Amino acid sequence: MTAPLLGLKVIELAGIGPGPYAGQLLADMGAQVTIVERPGGGIAGAGLPAVDRRGKSSVIADLRKPGGAQVVLNLLKDADILIEGNRPGVAERLGVGPADCHAVNPKLIYGRMTGWGQTGPWAGRAGHDINYISVTGALHAMGEAGRPPSPPLNLVGDYGGGSLFLVAGILAALHSVKTSGKGEIIDAAIIDGTSSMMSIIYSLSSIGQWRPERGSNLLDGAMPFYRCYETQDGKYMAVGCIEPQFFAQMLQGLGINSGAFGNQYDTEKHAAQHAQLEAVFKTKTRDDWAAVFEPTDACVTPVLDYLEAAKHPQNVARGGLKKSGNLIHPRPAPGFGNAAPQDAFDLAVKGKAGRQTLAGLGYSAEIIDRLIKDGVIGE
Repeated sequence: MTAPLLGLKVIELAGIGPGPYAGQLLADMGAQVTIVERPGGGIAGAGLPAVDRRGKSSVIADLRKPGGAQVVLNLLKDADILIEGNRPGVAERLGVGPADCHAVNPKLIYGRMTGWGQTGPWAGRAGHDINYISVTGALHAMGEAGRPPSPPLNLVGDYGGGSLFLVAGILAALHSVKTSGKGEIIDAAIIDGTSSMMSIIYSLSSIGQWRPERGSNLLDGAMPFYRCYETQDGKYMAVGCIEPQFFAQMLQGLGINSGAFGNQYDTEKHAAQHAQLEAVFKTKTRDDWAAVFEPTDACVTPVLDYLEAAKHPQNVARGGLKKSGNLIHPRPAPGFGNAAPQDAFDLAVKGKAGRQTLAGLGYSAEIIDRLIKDGVIGE
């Protein structure tokens, strides 16, 4: 059994967030991913033990010094993909822009990961996940009415709108290169990917089923049958019984008379329904309610923290969250029927693969020693 991207070579210019995560996804699918990292401390968080370093190797090269860019270009001669997440123009100034790279490898897929994109008046601005999703409408839609929007960690922008769209572009480009023989440049912008994921909101809005006001819509906590409720022990249960048959099972599990409770889509009764459900859920602990709803299809589930999630029987059964060293590793996703499940996870050690990698490119031991002495590469 083999992973689907086995044999694919990826060079990842070190960064944080969506670029490294995209590299992790490719490594999880079998690609050989080599991180090119800066000497010294470099980018905050880069080089530290992290799940997004699993399955990768690492070399150190200073692209600001003579010969540094050439090391990367040599790595790219037989590579399939490059991932970089600098501001527009930075890679070009360092000598590893698309034109430089395609000159040594015309079939290279050049994946660019940014927040604002390669074009537009904000292309060169700094930003983070919260800034990118703030201009897409996504952030405004999250949270309670009358309170500030709630940042959804960096899951919606960096990883959802960023990494996943970059990987989708890379996989599409692999097919394009196979048929055309020409390399590709992918402009993966978090604002574009996040806006794409907002398609359902625009669709519902067009038929009058979504409003801009936060906390007034089907999926934003306004409905008594789609929100979280506090339990007796200060924890929470998630309720998502949109369909009437699931809604009926929820009421049955809570011991509520459906006739007296009223229709689930009767907005005039929602305030009273919210209050009643809040009161009932506070009569038991989270785990007590989880046991009540375990055998049902009520779409009522416990809200777990990330440590508890590793022990949930569904996650355990799928090998979903395994501890290796001090890290909890989510299972590679998606799964493939022809690939063996991954049980061990090795993290890239900064610079460990430097000598071996450069020797494989034809660098002599003397040249490698000189490059290390000059600070062009590190180990």
